[in-house]
Amino acid sequence: MEYTKYAAVGHFKCHRTLDGKKYPVVIVGRKEYMLDVQEMTVWSSLAWRILSRSQIAEAYLKLTRGLSFTSRRTLDDCIDRLVTRGLVAEGRGGSEYESLYDLLSCLYIAPVSANPFLRLGASLKLWLWDGAPFSKAIRLFSRPKQDAAERQIVRLANQALLSSAELIKCAERGVRTLAVVNVVGSSIAREADSVIYTWAGPEIAVATTKAYSTQLAALYLIAVHMAEVRGQITPARREALIDAMLALPDQIERVLSDKERVQWYANKMAACKDVFFIGRGLDYAISMEGSLKLKEISYIHSEAYAAGELKHGTISLIEDGVLVVAVATQPELFEKEVSNMVEVRSRGASLFGLTTYGQYAIEDTVNFTVYVPRTDPLLTTSLAVVPLQLLAYYISCAKGLDVDKPRNLAKSVTVE
Repeated sequence: MEYTKYAAVGHFKCHRTLDGKKYPVVIVGRKEYMLDVQEMTVWSSLAWRILSRSQIAEAYLKLTRGLSFTSRRTLDDCIDRLVTRGLVAEGRGGSEYESLYDLLSCLYIAPVSANPFLRLGASLKLWLWDGAPFSKAIRLFSRPKQDAAERQIVRLANQALLSSAELIKCAERGVRTLAVVNVVGSSIAREADSVIYTWAGPEIAVATTKAYSTQLAALYLIAVHMAEVRGQITPARREALIDAMLALPDQIERVLSDKERVQWYANKMAACKDVFFIGRGLDYAISMEGSLKLKEISYIHSEAYAAGELKHGTISLIEDGVLVVAVATQPELFEKEVSNMVEVRSRGASLFGLTTYGQYAIEDTVNFTVYVPRTDPLLTTSLAVVPLQLLAYYISCAKGLDVDKPRNLAKSVTVE
C-alpha cells in the first residue's frame, strides 16, 4: 500500500485589474500563477497543512458548501494539475512516515519564531479557520522553549537552504557548522558552531573584493589541512602549496601593476549591453565571480557559462558588439578553452583573454590579453579574480556609477 501526502507551495496574493476588479494569484519564487475557483479552493485547503487525498476531499467539501460553482474536472484531476504546476508538493512512501519524509524533502524550513506577526497570524488561523480551541491556538503565539535538537534545526535553517528532511537529518547526526567570515560578531558568526575570521579589515564596498580573496585563502588552508588529515597529500606537496600561498600577495601586486591596461580596455567597452564569461574547471568558478561583480556594480547584463557548454544555446547569443571574457589559466584545459575562444571570435565577439604568463599564443585569438603570474593551478583563481574585479570596477567608473554603493544591494542579506 502506498501513502501520499500533500502540502501547498508558495503564498497567496490578490491583484487588481485596471477596472478595479480583484483576482487571486499564487506566487512561487518570483513567478505568479493564476488559479481558477476550484484550484484556489484546493490550494487554500492545503495552505499551512499536510493532508492525504481523502482529507483534501473533506476540506474541499467543507470550503465549497454553499458555493454555486461547477468544474468540468474531477477533484483528483485538479490535485494532479496543481502538483504538475509546482503549486502543491507531493510525498509518497510505503508508510505514513515515509510519505511525510518524502514530502519534507521537497519543502524548506523558514524560521519564523522571532516574528510576532507571523506567530499571531498562525494562531488566528488555527482558531478561526481550523476550529482549534483558543487555548491551544494561543500556544503558537507564545514562544516555546526549544530543546537542543530544535535549536540546531533552526540554526541550520538560518545558514543554508536545506530541505526540512535534510535539516532534521543533520540535527539527528549532530552536524556542526563552520563559518568563514570577515566581520567579528556578524550574524553568520553568531549562528555557527565554529568560526574562522579572515581579518581582511573594513570593506566599504557592498560588492566585496578583498574579503572574497581572503575567504579563498582560508578555504585553501582548510582544504590542505583536510587533505593532510585524510592522507590525500604528501608532506612535500603540503609544503609546496603553503609556499605558493605565501607568494600570492606579491603576485597580486604584480597583477595590480597592470591595471592601467585594464582601465583602457574597460573604457573602450563601457557601452556594451551584454557580457559573457566563459571558462573550464576552476576557470568557470572564477568566471562566475567576475560576472557577478560586473552586473553588481555596472548594471550590465552579464552571465557566466562553462565553456564546454557553448554549443548548448549560449553560442547563439554571440554577435557583433558582445563582450566575451575568456579565462584560461588551467594548463590541462588551455587548448580546449582556446578552441572556444575561436568560436566566439568568429561570430563577432570582442574577446578579453585572461591567462598565465607564457601562454602568448592566445594573442592570435583575442582582442585584448591580461596575464597573471604562474602558480600552482589550484591557486591561480586567487590571481585571476583580480583582473576581473578591475574590469568591473573601471567599467562602472566609466559609466559614472557609485562603485561602493550599487543600487538595490546590501552588505548582508537577512531575509530569504
